[in-house]
Order: sequence, then structure tokens, then C-alpha cells
Amino acid sequence: MSVRLRFAPSPTGYLHVGNVRTALVNFLYARQQGGIFMLRFDDTDPERSTEAFADAIEEDLRWLGLKWNTSSHQSHRQEAYDVAVARLKASGRLYPCWDTPRELELRRKVLLSRGKPPVYERGALALTQEQKDAFESEGRKPHWRFRLNQQPVTWQDGVRGEVTFDTATLSDPVLVREDGSLLYTLPSCVDDLDHHVTHVFRGEDHVTNTAVQIELFEALGGTPPQFAHFALLTGAGGEGLSKRAGSLAIRDLRAQGLEPMAINSLLGRIGTSDPVEPFTDLAPLVYSFDVGKFGRSAARFDPHELEVLNARIVHQLHYSNVAACLPGVSEALWDAVRANLTRVSDALDWLKVVEGPMQPVIEDGDFLRQCAELLPPLPWDESAWGEWTGAIKTATGRKGRELFHPLRLALTGREQGPEMKLLLPLIGPKRVRERLLTQ
Repeated sequence: MSVRLRFAPSPTGYLHVGNVRTALVNFLYARQQGGIFMLRFDDTDPERSTEAFADAIEEDLRWLGLKWNTSSHQSHRQEAYDVAVARLKASGRLYPCWDTPRELELRRKVLLSRGKPPVYERGALALTQEQKDAFESEGRKPHWRFRLNQQPVTWQDGVRGEVTFDTATLSDPVLVREDGSLLYTLPSCVDDLDHHVTHVFRGEDHVTNTAVQIELFEALGGTPPQFAHFALLTGAGGEGLSKRAGSLAIRDLRAQGLEPMAINSLLGRIGTSDPVEPFTDLAPLVYSFDVGKFGRSAARFDPHELEVLNARIVHQLHYSNVAACLPGVSEALWDAVRANLTRVSDALDWLKVVEGPMQPVIEDGDFLRQCAELLPPLPWDESAWGEWTGAIKTATGRKGRELFHPLRLALTGREQGPEMKLLLPLIGPKRVRERLLTQ
């Protein structure tokens, strides 16, 4: 059976760099192994999950190039979850509890005051039928907890190596709320089993969940997938990203003009032993992916590094990749300016410089008038700039910055920019003369 991996976002908000990294890692491994990459919406929370967010997630993934083979919505699979709940109840692994939130909190405080871990003490398992009936007569509805084996659970983690977690240190998790709605754990495991998921790659904050889920997989009669838990992303200084997640939403980065492959290039290599490189397509990331190259230390996400990567990718892009989003920009102009761009859209600014209107910056009007008289004959190509400035040097004795700086300011209005030998033919003799003679 081929490998099958999934990305399972909750459609309760927009994608940000943290969960996109999870999507990318799963995508890369699935593609490298010739397997299946699944998009699964964990949308069992009807109050917070929206179709608009689901559509936005799909849009962002397509923009990044992370195409999925199949998709699923948990909201469409209630029948499968009902079957699993019934099976767990019948086996005695899912048991009802009538504790109120206030009662649970009081017990938690008592345990902490005694120096004990605040683990649920399973009082519900000792209830008599009369006590249960009394709770029901009061109008209480039970929530349902999964009874853990309270033994060490061991798995071979793709990043962390052998991991052992003792579930005796955990409270039996609630799988079904009082109103019958499900928490994350049960639908996730049922889906992974039904969809034959072979590998689950996710953040290290899920390690505890993994111990619980392995027990749940086995209680449902299934084989757990292979797990790998990556170090979480932090800011450049090691700070958490959670408070900044809104500013790192993929749609915001897209609106800022960043290239999808800049994001993929950084997130696909960050936290690994491989260097971060400016890839222009996903193939090298797929080819080089190795879960064993991920380290245990925090993976630092630096927005400045993303900016640098973006510029390096833009410098590599062929005109055919950008023509559709740059109306009026010719291939010659793109080739002339791309090495000076940080965003593809910056080329439109240079279109204005070339075709105008623009306001020349005049440093020395007399010098520029003299330069206008020395313009070389048509046609102009890349050699025209050297021919012209050579004639100016001979006629005026100027050289270096004293010669070139006034010309660049007059012709572009800018201190720096692309090579003038490339821009001069694009500006053309009429506009060049007009700019030189502006007073």
C-alpha cells in the first residue's frame, strides 16, 4: 500500500506559516514516496468552522502549489464516528461522567494543594446505578471519557527517535461532550484509520496527543500510523509565533507581493540540516526531503530571511513566469530590471521610470545640455551607453561618479538601479533628450 499523509486544518481561520509548514512537510513526503496527500477539514465545530475559511484554505494551498489528491470533511462523517463511539462504549473504554466543570476544578485545586498532579481520579467508574440515575433525574447529561491503559506507550518517532510516554500521568480524555458533540481526538483517529493514513507529521506540541491516540487506534482495532514530531517555529529571536500568527497569514504574505516559492523554500528547509536555498519550483524540495534531517532545536522563522529569499527567487524568474501579472512590461525591460527587484510588482515602478512621466533630478543643467549634444546616432543597443559616456568623457574630462551620477539622476530620477546600458535603449532618444533638457 502506498503512503498516505494528510493535512487536517480546522476551517476556523486563515492559514499562517506554522500550519503551512505542517502541510508542506506532509506534501513533500507524500510526493517523494509517490503516495497520496489528503486535505481533511476538521470541521466538527459548527460554531467556528465556516465554508469561507475552508475556501480560503484551499485557495492558499493552490497558490503555494500544494495540490491534494483527495479531500474530506469531518462534518460529513458523523455516522462513522457514531459507530466508533458505540464500539468504545461496548468495550468499556468509553465511560460516562457526570462531573460538572465546577466540581472538576475544585478537585484539581485540591490535588495541586497536596502536591499531586491534577489527573482525573476516575470517580465516575465507581458510581452505582442509583447514583447515575440520580444525576440523570437532576437533568445532568454525562460527558464521555476514554479510559487509558495507564501504561507506558512507546513509538519510534521520525524526528525524536524512540519516545515513551506514560499515560498514567494523564487524565482520561473527554471524547464526547455533554451535548453529544465530539472533541478533536476521536474523529481524527477514526479518519486516519478509515482513510488508511500511514504517516502523521506534525508539531511537537502533539506528542502527548500521540500517546493517547495510539491507545485509541488500538482500542478501535487499528494499527497506528508512523509519527514524526517537528520542533515548533519560533520568531527570529526565539520568541513564540502564536501572538504574531495573524501578521503571518499566507494571504497577507501574498498581498505583500511575496512569491509562493519563497515561502516554500524557507518552510521546507527551516529546522533541517540542509541549507535554505531560493528554489523556483517544488521539485528540488521533494527530491531532497528527509525527515531524518530535522533537528530537535527550535526552528526560527525570520521574516528578513524570507524577504531575501524572495528577492533571490525574483532574480531567477523568466519573463514567461511573470508576463501575465506585469501589463506593459516587455521581456527586454524585465531582463533589464529583475536583478534589482525584491518583488515582481516592482517592475511596474521601472516601467514608469522608462516610459514616464517622471520628474528628472537635475544636478548640473549646463553639463546635461552638453551631454544632449553628444547623444550617439540611432539605432541604440547596449553599446550606446558606453559610446555616449566615452564621448562625454572626452569632451568634458569628467569621469566616474562626476560623470555617471548626474546622468542617472536625470534619466531615472533615482540614485541607484539597473545598468544604464540596459535602460538607455528602452528609454529611447526622445525621452532621453527631454529629460536632459528639463530645467
